[in-house]
Amino acid sequence: MGKPIFLIGFMGSGKTTWGKKIAQVLQIPFIDLDHEIVAHIEMSIPEYFSLHGEQQFRVLESEFLKKQLDKHAVISTGGGTPCFYDNMEWIKNNGLSLYLYHTPKSLYARLSQSDVNKRPVLKGLSGESLFSFIENKLDERKRYYEQAHIKFEQIHTPLEEIIELIRKYQGENTQY
Repeated sequence: MGKPIFLIGFMGSGKTTWGKKIAQVLQIPFIDLDHEIVAHIEMSIPEYFSLHGEQQFRVLESEFLKKQLDKHAVISTGGGTPCFYDNMEWIKNNGLSLYLYHTPKSLYARLSQSDVNKRPVLKGLSGESLFSFIENKLDERKRYYEQAHIKFEQIHTPLEEIIELIRKYQGENTQY
């Protein structure tokens, strides 16, 4: 039984989309950590944030992350998941991590076309304030994201190459 494959990266980087594609090719389940949390708390993440705050959400998120230990699946994490508590260290020690890299400009283009109000930390941001937030938050989180086993630029890397990187990593790491 293989270990989980964790997709990490900034919000809007395509973790869910790529996670589903990778899982399909590898013929293993796909799990969206945020969807698992929403099903458990029976409310949206923005609602949870407004009722309980980000700190309580991060505790819950860490608990749900660590419940994925024995699952051979592709798991999409929230953008902040690796950046709190010992989550990134835990991810590295218990599975394969893939960082979907984007430039701030690329993330801005993607996020400004989505409903930012569905993302609690972006609520009320637009234009220059949104770009500035992305730039600062990405810079702050980079030290966690960069620890991933595999990093790829999501826009320029074909699925076949990502699958090849995963298989190569798995083949070179027999303890995986």
